[in-house]
Parts: sequence; structure tokens; C-alpha cells
Amino acid sequence: MEKTGVFLSIFIAVFSIFVPSVLSRTLPFSSKNTVLDVSSTLSKTQDLFSLNSQKVLPSKHEVYHRQPFVSPDSSFSFQLHSRLAVRGTSDEDYKTLTLARLARDSARVKAIQTRLDLASLGIKKADLTPLEAELEEQKLEGPVTSGTSQGSGEYFCRVGIGKPATQAYMVLDTGSDVNWVQCAPCADCYQQADPIFDPGLSSSFSPLTCETRQCKSLDVSECRNNTCLYEVSYGDGSYTVGDFVTETITFGGSAAVDNVALGCGHNNEGLFVGASGLIGLGGGELSFPSQINASSFSYCLVDRDSSSASTLDFNSLPPPDAVTAPLVRNSKLDTFYYLDLMGISVAGELLPIPPSTFQLNDNGNGGVIVDSGTAITRLQTEAYNSMRDAFKKGARDLPSTNGVALFDTCYDLSSRKSVEVPTVSFHFSNGKELGLPAKNYMIPVDSSGTFCFAFAPTSSAPGIIGNVQQQGTRVSYDLAHSLIGFSPNKC
Repeated sequence: MEKTGVFLSIFIAVFSIFVPSVLSRTLPFSSKNTVLDVSSTLSKTQDLFSLNSQKVLPSKHEVYHRQPFVSPDSSFSFQLHSRLAVRGTSDEDYKTLTLARLARDSARVKAIQTRLDLASLGIKKADLTPLEAELEEQKLEGPVTSGTSQGSGEYFCRVGIGKPATQAYMVLDTGSDVNWVQCAPCADCYQQADPIFDPGLSSSFSPLTCETRQCKSLDVSECRNNTCLYEVSYGDGSYTVGDFVTETITFGGSAAVDNVALGCGHNNEGLFVGASGLIGLGGGELSFPSQINASSFSYCLVDRDSSSASTLDFNSLPPPDAVTAPLVRNSKLDTFYYLDLMGISVAGELLPIPPSTFQLNDNGNGGVIVDSGTAITRLQTEAYNSMRDAFKKGARDLPSTNGVALFDTCYDLSSRKSVEVPTVSFHFSNGKELGLPAKNYMIPVDSSGTFCFAFAPTSSAPGIIGNVQQQGTRVSYDLAHSLIGFSPNKC
């Protein structure tokens, strides 16, 4: 019997080591609940509509003085603003605003999934949309088939373009590589907050020829009189078309970078809403970080309903308290930044989700990306269902209400000043844990007290960590060491 007991003890010890991590378990030192400040959050949603609904930050004809050229090792910053701070809103109430945001968000997610599906099959956009030889009004012809929608671009950065530099609000996007700005003369331009950029007034404007490396790096390009023409189209029907050029980009109160390749768009259409163009922060060859050989960059996304600003920083060290995760790259498409997510816990319990659910495979499928342009985090359906069910169990004392749009788990908190909700944490392959603030996953969808669990399922790869879950956190992309860092309250 004594030997049997010894063998049983050994068996139990070995089993506890090798049992799959998919089994739920209570994590040591993990808190089960955290507090959501309902009153403060609702006050912000109501204040939005007591202000001028079309207020735009002062920007007209503002000019930067020329600053020294920035070296690859220098650190520098853009100003970063929420979309509402720049553009305001014409929506009648907060629920209407929320529904518009979610509709734009769904278009972006669908486009990301389409782009990755094509990449996993080895199909490039140029293979699907060959340009016709005849170009009409300098617009590249061809159906819009893939890309990333900028409709949910909730964050704008402030830059100077040209020499002398004039200011422009640009959408910040980690899911795009090609930088571009609306340019005069406009055959078709949407409304923006700043004057249209006039290349004729810039001494640093220089068109790229068709044989340049930058032109050949475009997914879709055409040659006219040895001038490189570009097209970038997006999944919601938006597009930009024009000359591919180099220009000087200036950072407010900082420094400048010469010869940045960007699109000078003469034909532009879509849901960009106020921005002059886009700064691509993706991992491709034409993205802004790649062109300046940045070793790192980071941003902090303030509350989307706030008028405060933060910064987009390059070549600065991540905060020492950052929770880091391995940064993984997709061999089929280098634009997106994947993190090595291994599990999720709710109320201190690790959920029974196989780690393989979140992993990128050799074919370029699966995985979880961090995206500044997607609002709501998407998880594979089985993972989402497990997470939602655990959250509902922990929040069973809260009064539930009907779902709203893509949210299926909502609560009526109109009679509460604050509530306790289950904690939610991401767990990474290096053993690190990122706990989310309650306000980053229980969000208001109206001004009367309806709050929803801000995650959604997806039946297609990849999973996406969206900007609602990133709010109030400095997200650092350490490109030199292949790490993504999260530092709460570092805006």
C-alpha cells in the first residue's frame, strides 16, 4: 500500500505538469472583480452633446518652421488626437454615434480578413485587379476588392508635409503600409479639416519614376511618362489614386524627415471624415516606421470621447513597467503585428481554450493582431463564447438587457453609480499577464445606462485586439527585439 501511495503521488504530480493548459484553473494572486465607474462614464457621453457638434481644432494654414533632419537613432513625436476632438459629431445622440462606429468597424474587420485570406493563398491584390492601359483623369481603373477600411479610424496624428511644412491631420493606422495625402489639383476629393495640400508650393516635392524601389514595392501601380502612379483601395469602397512621390514630413516642435515616399492623391473617396490622408504604421517596406528605419514606435490612445491629446513616439524606450508579449510576423503578409497570445482569464480563472486557437500557422492563417484602426476586439467564436459565458456567470447579479448591434451581452446600469464586474486578462507565451481596466471592456452604448461587454466573435481568422481595449495604455512596438509592450496610464 505504501508503494501504491508513492506511485499515486508521482502520477498526480506528473499529470499536473503535463495536463493540457486548456483546463480551467484559478490563477495565483488574481483578483476576481474590479470596479466600473458608471456615473463618470455616462457623464462623458452626455457632455459630448452639450458641445458644438461640428467643432474642429484650429488648424487652417498653420505652418511649421523647418527643423533639423532627424537621424534614425533620434526620438521624436507626433501629436495624437481622437477623431471627435478633430471633427466633432453630427449624430443626434450617443447611441446613434455608437451604431455608426460599429458599422464602420465591421467593414474594416471584414476587409482585414479578406486581405489575409488572399495572402494565405498566395494571391496579391495586383493579381486580382490588373490596371487597364487607359487611365481616365489620372485615375487607376479596376474593381475594389480588398484592403483595410479607414472608416473606424478614430485617431488622427498631426504632421507637417512639404517645405515649408503645412499641417495636416492624418489617420493613424497599424494595418496599412502606404502613406498618402490628398493633393491639389483634385479631380475628386472628400471634405477634410485642413486645406488640400498643394505640391506646387513645396520645394521638397519630387515625383518617383517607375523604376524606383518604392514604386516597385506598391501592390498596385502604373507608369505614365515614366512617373509612378499608385492606387490603394479599401474594403468599404474607399480609395486613393494619384502620383507616388517623396516629400518631407515634419513633426510638431521636433524634427523632419526628408524623402518619405507617399501618395499624392488626386482622386480620393470614402469614409476618412476630416483627415487629410493616412500614416501607415504597418510592417511593410513602404510604411513610415520602415522608411525611417525606426527601431521602435509607440502610441497612447486616449478615450475616444475625450478632447485630450497624446503622442505617437518613435525610437523611444518602452516604459520599464510595460507588460511585454512576443511580436510574431506573418511570412505571407508583413503588414500586421501579431502577438503570441496563449490564453484568457475571467474572474481569475484561466478559460478552457486551447492555446492553438490563438496561434498563427505556417500558411499565414490564424493568430491575433494588434490593430489601431479596429475598435472592438474580435476573438474566434469558440474562444469568445467561452469568455462571454464566464463573464456572464461572474456578472449574474447585474441586470441584463437586450443586445446592441454586434454586442450580445449588455446590462442596464442606469440605477447604479458603480458596479463590480469580473476581471479580464490576456496571457502571453512568455508568462506575462495583461489585466484590462473595466472601462476597456464594459462600455456605454447610449447615455441612459446601457453598457455592453465590448468583445465580438469572428468565424474567420485572425483575432484582433482593437483600440477600445488599448485605450489609456501606451502600446509599444519594439521592432528591434520583436516585442509588443502595454503600459497602463502612460498617455
